[in-house]
Amino acid sequence: MNEKPKIKVIKKNEIKTPAASIKVQSRTKREAAREVVSTVSNWVSDFQLRKRDETKAAIEKFLTPNPRPSES
Repeated sequence: MNEKPKIKVIKKNEIKTPAASIKVQSRTKREAAREVVSTVSNWVSDFQLRKRDETKAAIEKFLTPNPRPSES
């Protein structure tokens, strides 16, 4: 076995910098706000639609077209 492990010394001048830096797409505050508003609006409309469907089903269940004689 080698008693001394090999160590590579890198000087600051030898470090290669990437030629093209990766550009991160940054959204403006206005675009981010629009996306948030759109998302919340979709949540609200979905919630309202679900509530309407549940209410309609409950009313239809309680108001049957042919009531029993004991319910009149």
